[in-house]
Amino acid sequence: MSEQRSPIVRPSRLIVTIAILAAASLTTAPAVTGQASAPAWLDAYREPASRIIGEAMANTFAWDRLAELSDTFGHRLSGSPQLEQAIEWAAEQMRGDGLENVRLEPVMVPHWVRGSERARITRPSEHELVMLGLGGSIATPPDGVEAETLVVGSFDELDARADDVPGKIVVYNVPFTNYGQTVRYRTTGASRAARHGAVASLVRSVGPTAGRTPHTGAMTYTETDPQIPAAAVTAEDADLLQRMQDRGTPAWVRLEMSAQLLPDVESANVVAEIRGRELPEEVVVIGGHIDSWDVGTGSTDDGGGCIITWDALRILQRLNLRPRRTLRVVLWTNEENGLRGGTAYRDRHADQLADHVMMLESDGGVFRPRGFGFTGNDRARATVETIASLLVGIDAHRIGPSGGGADIGPSVRAAGIPSMSTDVDGSTYFTIHHTPADTMDKIDPTEVALNVAAVAVMAYVVADMPERLGQ
Repeated sequence: MSEQRSPIVRPSRLIVTIAILAAASLTTAPAVTGQASAPAWLDAYREPASRIIGEAMANTFAWDRLAELSDTFGHRLSGSPQLEQAIEWAAEQMRGDGLENVRLEPVMVPHWVRGSERARITRPSEHELVMLGLGGSIATPPDGVEAETLVVGSFDELDARADDVPGKIVVYNVPFTNYGQTVRYRTTGASRAARHGAVASLVRSVGPTAGRTPHTGAMTYTETDPQIPAAAVTAEDADLLQRMQDRGTPAWVRLEMSAQLLPDVESANVVAEIRGRELPEEVVVIGGHIDSWDVGTGSTDDGGGCIITWDALRILQRLNLRPRRTLRVVLWTNEENGLRGGTAYRDRHADQLADHVMMLESDGGVFRPRGFGFTGNDRARATVETIASLLVGIDAHRIGPSGGGADIGPSVRAAGIPSMSTDVDGSTYFTIHHTPADTMDKIDPTEVALNVAAVAVMAYVVADMPERLGQ
């Protein structure tokens, strides 16, 4: 315990070293990708960028606030009292930070409750499986569901073995490749199995093998297929069931789940601003989602994204750096199992979206930053690359081919808004994603501070530069 707290009480030597190097790098004009030299207008931002980086790296304020969020409220699933308490806390703290127009914008969100759950092999002998019900799943009957398992490695194999499915529990044992390819077995696997007569569905956790840790996440039912209970098992247990089937002795599994989908309840997006000094109607939006799954404490997904974008505004307020345009931070609600916060923001601000200059989302963890992903026209990309040269000193200057996020997506698509996302070293992200292991001990104070610095510099310059981004 004392060893983990030591870097939190005082800034580490690495923080100080990075701050010195970052400040030094801004005294010169580093080359920008694809350009011989930076344009003259950037010179006005070297000193403010140095101050921003120095302030972000001076202490562990952002890490401490993230720890307070995580430790005080724990998980924050939509509909839970923990989420609503965290929302109220965030708004109160933002007011204390001196941010402007702090408000809660109401959003109706789904209210799924996990309840008690258990999965175990009953034949040929009894032993427990490590599982988590999938968000949105129905419950089993009170006495559970017990059936022989049928393990498949793809939807094609499921369809090819359709005659073997009726009355079985289908197990999708699909090794993790990347989230986009593998998550479809979690989201639609239950309905695909039910179409062929399965009584329940189990999916190998969507993530790398990691100490027999189960990963939950959202699933959906089709309107035409029967609804069956669905859960995730660990990669290790999926392989166990595979081996038993391969030996010709498939396991029988008993699944018990008491999940409920209750009526929608009211939640809110948390919004705060630094109003623009010249063009307040033009807005740069940054943020993350404040809800999380009901396991772990949601520290990485996405407490960290909320805190680093919020802290970017706090630092600018502290340094009295008021940009030409309005900077707005939004902590979106219900990203995990409904995207209601993102769609509600789009609908509430529909007549203002044309004045949204850029939207940035952080939802990939707050590990070591590498830069940003960006989606926008070529002129905007060149400008963003120029701004990113201010981050060479902290090695967070790379601009990737695409940027966006689930919460900003509805607004970005509705109005063609340039979009960004933080790009971090996410090599360990999916080992804890949607698991009980998503806790504060996985997060490094220096990396949090570096993320704050990168976001604050990028957001400030985009909001303050003479020309609107992309024009």
